[in-house]
Amino acid sequence: MNLEFFITKRLIKGKENKSSISAPIIKIAIAAIAMSVIMMLFAIATGEGLKEKVREKVAAFNGHIQIFNYDNNTSDVSVVPVSLEQEFYPEFTSIDGVTHIQAIANKGGIIIADETFEGVIAKGVGKDYNWDVFKEYLIEGRLPNYTGKLNEEVLVSSLIANRLQLKVGDTFSTFFLKDNNPSQTPNRRNFTIVGLYNSGFEEFDGTYIFVDIRHIQRINKWKENEVGSFEVFLESFDAIDKKSEEVYGATLSTLDSTNIKKKYGSIFEWIGLFDFNVTLIIGIMIIVGGINMITALLVLILERTQMIGILKALGAANWSVRKVFLYNAVYLIAIGLFWGNLIGLGLLWMQSKFKFLKFADPKEYYIEYIPVHIDLITIVALNTGVMVLCLLMLLVPSYIITKISPVKSIKFE
Repeated sequence: MNLEFFITKRLIKGKENKSSISAPIIKIAIAAIAMSVIMMLFAIATGEGLKEKVREKVAAFNGHIQIFNYDNNTSDVSVVPVSLEQEFYPEFTSIDGVTHIQAIANKGGIIIADETFEGVIAKGVGKDYNWDVFKEYLIEGRLPNYTGKLNEEVLVSSLIANRLQLKVGDTFSTFFLKDNNPSQTPNRRNFTIVGLYNSGFEEFDGTYIFVDIRHIQRINKWKENEVGSFEVFLESFDAIDKKSEEVYGATLSTLDSTNIKKKYGSIFEWIGLFDFNVTLIIGIMIIVGGINMITALLVLILERTQMIGILKALGAANWSVRKVFLYNAVYLIAIGLFWGNLIGLGLLWMQSKFKFLKFADPKEYYIEYIPVHIDLITIVALNTGVMVLCLLMLLVPSYIITKISPVKSIKFE
C-alpha cells in the first residue's frame, strides 16, 4: 500500500476538511488554476486561429508558391509569358506535399463606370483554377465558369462594386493598356458581374477582379499555351520554406519562384508577433496559478502542523510527508484543470459555432470575427505543462516541512 497516497485520500475525503480554515483558500486556488487555463486556451486558440485565417486569405489570392519567368518584373502584372508545357504541370508529382497547381495571368486595367473609375488588376484564371478557397468569401451571386467557351463572366469584390456603384448582373467596360505601345488606343473588354466576394483583406479586395484567362492571352497576343505564372498550393503551410527550395530546384533554369512569406513579409512578420504574445500570456497565467497554489499549500501545511509532527514522531521521512501534501496539490490542480478545460473548450466551441466575439475594427485584423483553432496535441501539452510547472513551483515551499520539529509541532495550536 502507498502510505502517502492513502493519507492524502483520507485528507481529501475528510468532512472536517470542507469546513476548515483552508477551504476558501483552496477554492480560490482551484478557481485561479481554472481561470489561468481558460485564458491560456483562448490565447493559443485565437492566436493560431488568426494566423491560420490570414495565411488562408493570402494563399487564396496567390497560392503558397509562385513560379514565373525570370524576365518578369517585381509587380503583380504578368509581362513575359511562361509555357504551359512544363514537367510539373498540370500535376506536381515530383514533390510531396503539393495539393494543386494552377496557371494564371495578371493584367492591369481601369474600370470605367457611369460616374467614376477604378484601377484594378484583372486576374485571368482558367478551368484548372481551384475555386474552393473562394466559396467562403462569396457573398452574392455565384462563381464564374470558365470551363466552356470564352465568356465575359467576372467575379468582383464588394469593395470595388460599392465604389463603382455596381451590382450582380451589371455590365461594365475595362480598358487595358498595350504593353508594347502604351500610347496606342487601349484594349477594351466588357464584363458582366456574376458574383461578389468579400475576403476582408482590403489590399486584395480593392485590387483583384477575376476574369477568363483567355481574355488576358488575347490582349497580350500570347499563344493558347502561354500564361503569366503558376500558383502552387501546399498541404501544410509549416513546410513552405522547405517546399519553396524543392520547387525552385525542380523547375527550369529560366524560371524563378518565390513564396508568400517573402512576397508579403510585413504581413507574416506581424502575425509572427502573435507567438510572443501567446507565450507571454501563458507565462503570466502559470505564475498566477502557481502563486495561488503555493499559498494554498502553505495554508495546508500550517493547518496540518500537528499531523506532520505525529507522522515524523512515528518515523516518517521528510520526503514521505512532503509527498502527502504534493499529492494533495496534484488533486487540487487536477480539479482546476478539469473545470478550466471544460469551460474554456466549451466557450471556444461556441465561438467557432456562433462567432459571437467580433473585432472592434475588422480592417486591422483582416477578418470580422475572432477565429479559433486548437488541436488535441496542444490541449494535452498545455495541461501537462501546467501540472508539471506548478508541481515544480511547489517543491520549494514544501521544503518547509523538513524544518518542522516533531516535539514543537505536536504542541502547536
